[in-house]
Amino acid sequence: MKKDVVQKLGFSLIFLCILTTVFFLGTIIYFIFVKGAPIISWDFLTKVPRNAMTEGGVAPIIAGTFYLTLGAMIFSVPLGLACAIYICEYSPKSFIVNIIRISINNLAGVPSVVFGLFGLAVFVNFLGFGVSILSGSLTLGILALPLIISASQEALVAVPHSIREASLSLGASKWETIKRIVLPAALPGILTGVILSVGRVAGETAPILFTAAAFYKRGYPKNIFNEAMALPYHIYALMTEGAHPDKQKAVAYGCSLVLLLLVLFISGFAIILRQRQRSSYAQ
Repeated sequence: MKKDVVQKLGFSLIFLCILTTVFFLGTIIYFIFVKGAPIISWDFLTKVPRNAMTEGGVAPIIAGTFYLTLGAMIFSVPLGLACAIYICEYSPKSFIVNIIRISINNLAGVPSVVFGLFGLAVFVNFLGFGVSILSGSLTLGILALPLIISASQEALVAVPHSIREASLSLGASKWETIKRIVLPAALPGILTGVILSVGRVAGETAPILFTAAAFYKRGYPKNIFNEAMALPYHIYALMTEGAHPDKQKAVAYGCSLVLLLLVLFISGFAIILRQRQRSSYAQ
C-alpha cells in the first residue's frame, strides 16, 4: 500500500514537471507569436532591410543564418560521429579514454562566449580567415561537437552487442558491421543529437559576434569568406542599438518569430527522418 502511494506521488510529480515545462514553452511561443506575427509578410521574408533596418525585410539575414548553421553541421556532424565511433567501437578501455569522455562532457558546459573568443583567436586571426561565414561556421561547429559526440555515443552504446556478434560471426568485418548494422540502428539517437545541435547553433549570438556577424551588409554573402548578417545578432543589435527603438523593436520580434519557425522547421524535418529510419529498422 505504501509503495503504491509513493509510486502515485512520483508519477504525479513527474506529470507536474512536464506540465510546467510545456506551460513555459507554450508561453514563450505565444508571446513571440503575438509580438512578431503582425510584422510578418511576404515582403518581410523576401526583401532586404531599408531605412536603418526599420523597414523592408530580412531575407539576407535569414540566408546568413542558414549558411552559418549549414556550415556548422557540415563540419561538426561527420567529425562528431567519427569521434563517437572511435571511442565506442575501436578505442581500448583505458583511463585515458575515460578522461577524454569526461573532457567532452565538460566541454559541453563551456560558455559560448569562450568558443567565440577561441574562434576569433584561431580562425579569424591565426589562420587568417577573417570575420567570415567560414570562421563563424567552424566556431559554431566546435560549439556543437560535444553535444553531437555525447548523443552519438549514447546511441551507439544502446545497440545490443549481440547484434554486433551475430554480424561478425557471419563473416562481416568490423567496419562492415558498424556501417551496415550499428549505424542504422543508432541513427535515430544520432539524429536527436543533431536536432538539439541545430537549435543551439542557430540561436547563438556570442560566437558569431566575434567571428562572422555584421551589423549591416548590403545584399547577400557572395562566398564563405564574406561577413554575414544573422538572425540572433540582428535581434540583439535591434534591441540594443539604433536611433528608432520603437520601429526596431517590432522588427526584432518579427526576426525572433522567423528564427523560431526556422529552428522548428529544421528540427521537424530531422524528426521526420528519424521516425522514418526508426520505422524502417523496426521492420
